[in-house]
Amino acid sequence: MSAHVALRGVLRVSPVVRLTVGLMALVFGMLLALNLVFDVVPDRERTKQESQRRFAENLAVQIASLAATGNEKSLGSALQSVLTRNPEVLSVALREASGYIVDQRGDHGRYWAAPETGRPSNHLRLPLQANGKHWGDVEIAFAPDSPQGIREWLTEPTALSLLAFVIGGVLLIYCYLRRTLHYLDPSATIPDRVRKAFDAFSDGVVVLAPDGRIVLANNSFRNLLAEGRDDLHGRLLAELPWPQTATAHNGNTPRPWDAVLRDGNPVKGYALSIAPPHGDPIEMTVACTPIADTDGRLRGCLVTFDDVTEIHRTNAQLRHTLVELEQSREKIEAKNEELRLLATRDPMTGCLNRRAFFEIAGNSFDKGLRTNREVSCIMADIDHFKSFNDVYGHSVGDQVIQVVARTMSSKTRTEDALCRYGGEEFCILLPDTDLEHAQETAERMRSAIEAHAVDAIRSIRVQPITASFGVASLRQGAVRIEELIDQADNALYVSKESGRNRVTAWQPPAPPEA
Repeated sequence: MSAHVALRGVLRVSPVVRLTVGLMALVFGMLLALNLVFDVVPDRERTKQESQRRFAENLAVQIASLAATGNEKSLGSALQSVLTRNPEVLSVALREASGYIVDQRGDHGRYWAAPETGRPSNHLRLPLQANGKHWGDVEIAFAPDSPQGIREWLTEPTALSLLAFVIGGVLLIYCYLRRTLHYLDPSATIPDRVRKAFDAFSDGVVVLAPDGRIVLANNSFRNLLAEGRDDLHGRLLAELPWPQTATAHNGNTPRPWDAVLRDGNPVKGYALSIAPPHGDPIEMTVACTPIADTDGRLRGCLVTFDDVTEIHRTNAQLRHTLVELEQSREKIEAKNEELRLLATRDPMTGCLNRRAFFEIAGNSFDKGLRTNREVSCIMADIDHFKSFNDVYGHSVGDQVIQVVARTMSSKTRTEDALCRYGGEEFCILLPDTDLEHAQETAERMRSAIEAHAVDAIRSIRVQPITASFGVASLRQGAVRIEELIDQADNALYVSKESGRNRVTAWQPPAPPEA
């Protein structure tokens, strides 16, 4: 079955070809009929035979005159001259009535031999009379009148003329029909109910021929065009004004119908943006469906244009609203972060304030108690801070506090909590840090303050800046964060009493002696 369908597809020709062959056959038949009735085309063979007969009669008269004189030399020269000057004469001979050949020129025995079907028309025999009696005959063998073989037929002028007429006529008729049929209005053959059904679609609908020319278009599609709405039939869809300026959203060539007509695969959801001469761009979604005949051959394409401009406009407004909401959310988050910093940070140093510190430190301390993990606390105090305010003023005192805070912050980890505990005092909570490592951290802070803090005050040269530290650890028995801070504060007091600018670890009091 499939082989039969394939064979039908191969043998099937287009309507244009069938019309061309039919019209050419009618024209050719009419010419043949006119030739039979009015003899329009001259009969070259008959004309040639008449010319040969007249030539032979003249030759016979000359030979008869020469034969009467008995001048055999002149007779032979005359026969040779006939053969030399007339290429179509193959041989010539003078034969007596008895059958004796008096003289001949050319291979007369070969060319004068008659075939079984009878003597051909290119053999002429003219009788010669002497004293009222038949004396002999002049025999002339001409070249064959009709072409011999295919090559001669193909080079024969009449055959060439007919062949050129047929080929030229077929090409001219075919081109004319191809051009004319493009502009025939197929809507004249479409029932009115079908045309109204197409016009009822809100989407633009176009039916294309295999070459991409418009066969049918509904009113919705015509309304998309700024000009040329009525003259659409036979025009290439790609030649219309707006498809030439359309751009595909995916960057490809904006002609999906070309791909369907080439490959036969349907296309759906192809986005186009149309820029009309006046007005806003029109957003389109194009769908293309191939049209095939009963043999599966591609006969055209159905193209629909769905105007989704309003949807795009709504989506754009939604996107704009979402952007504004996102910007508002970011501003709110920034304000919240600013408020959080104001609520949790010391404005002078940027360190945690006491309320935020106790919340963070309390959680870390409770976690250490639950998980049996180490937590340490450092208390720090700027040595002789009152003298900075008294000698250099409160502005320099504020700078000293800020420099010490920055120096200690540079020596802490991300998980550590640095707090301005009050005035010139600072408190640091170190999760997952034992007493020994806490002392090392405090010592690094003390050394950095002693070495670099005074150089950070550039507005005035001040006295050396130092700080005293006290360190305590969860393992030393504290059960509340306040108790751990008090232990570190007591160690700080020991550092102050021991000469300042040092680090002291809290030691539990010795048990009373018995």
